[in-house]
Amino acid sequence: MKKHQLSLLVLTAALGTAHAATTITIATVNNPDMVTMQKLTPEFNKLYPDITVKWVTLPENELRQKITLDVASGAGSFDIATVGAYEVPIWSKNGWLEDLSALFSKNPDIAKDYDLNDVLPGIRGALTVGGKLYAVPFYAESSMTFYNKDLFKKAGLTMPRNPTWSQIQNFAAKIHNPQGGIYGICLRGLPGWGENMGPFTTMVNTFGGRWFDLNWNAQVNSAAWKNTLEFYVNLQRKYGAPGATGNGFTENLTLMSQGKCGMWVDATVAAGFLSDPGSSKITKSVGFANAPTGPGTKRGSSWLWSWNLAIPKSTTHENEAFKFITWATSKDYIALVAREKGTWAAVPPGTRTSTYQNPNYKKAAGAFSNLVLASINRSDVNNATKDPVPYTGIQYIAIPEFQALGTLVGQYVAGALAGNLTIDQALKQAQDAANKVAKEGGYQK
Repeated sequence: MKKHQLSLLVLTAALGTAHAATTITIATVNNPDMVTMQKLTPEFNKLYPDITVKWVTLPENELRQKITLDVASGAGSFDIATVGAYEVPIWSKNGWLEDLSALFSKNPDIAKDYDLNDVLPGIRGALTVGGKLYAVPFYAESSMTFYNKDLFKKAGLTMPRNPTWSQIQNFAAKIHNPQGGIYGICLRGLPGWGENMGPFTTMVNTFGGRWFDLNWNAQVNSAAWKNTLEFYVNLQRKYGAPGATGNGFTENLTLMSQGKCGMWVDATVAAGFLSDPGSSKITKSVGFANAPTGPGTKRGSSWLWSWNLAIPKSTTHENEAFKFITWATSKDYIALVAREKGTWAAVPPGTRTSTYQNPNYKKAAGAFSNLVLASINRSDVNNATKDPVPYTGIQYIAIPEFQALGTLVGQYVAGALAGNLTIDQALKQAQDAANKVAKEGGYQK
């Protein structure tokens, strides 16, 4: 072979190697923070040009079903999965997730820059099982009350820092003006264990209810649950937005940010969106308060949740996936979002101590940052109900069966809201479903 031919072959091989990118597939929910992460992928490619990122973005309920089926079967469709705080301990025990502690140990340079100790202890602990970390938090949240200060002022109302559900109902009645396109309150009605059952279960907690007693006997058909469901249905029907059974987090965020809701009780992560001029029309009029308490107890009024990035065991690209998840949950990424959005108020919240210590964040998010941090730190997954329970979790029950049970009960709650079921019918069906899960799962002795 001639020398110039050999050189050409070497050059061709080198060029081929340089352009042989590894493709990783990420499954994520279509929440605004995740949409931002997808848009910022070119910034990741600048650091790692040899990694191509493919996105699968789905509504929350569909995402849960698709990822669960994939990781449980070992199909390997996804290299990175967006999972909630509920899934991480269950999936790790099933052997479905990579041990990130081991990957941090193998990559000391990444570990040093990442600074795991900066991640809020409560959030990091929720993602750690048996001393091993199985996911990193993209954002974390509790729940709180958002209100439109202009509408409150017009109605001569003052929102307390710690409202009750009774007060919320009274405020909603005075603000509600559907002819003017204003609704007293927006609440999730879309069925799903991670949709309507999130705020509804926290409401049940504050009305003194619980899912099961210590012997795993269902407590759904109880006075506390009935009082809660009657209150919820009446509140939504009288003072809520139309078509509530089709409204989840995203739909209510849109309504609130357009100035159509007097109040909205939902995830604290929305505080940043409502304060961002690029996505909200009420940046100057949005107010913040704690999640409402009920007549039964102050416990469990605000939930605790995190959306996290994990690597399924079935991936064949764990190193590339690890590079992405540590980039997307790093201090540098948070600063990148602030630059891109033009405000620190829009960064993914609830994950890092350094975010809440950052003067720029304090200045931009001063109206809500301390309230959010206090709510996250106050939320206790081990002490969320008036009476003792055999499970952990605030807005969910940390058992594998709850994903199906919560969604089924969410359908009954939505049925009562839509008028397709009576309150009693919805609760009886929910009670039967809960007892069936407890018996078939071997929880009832």
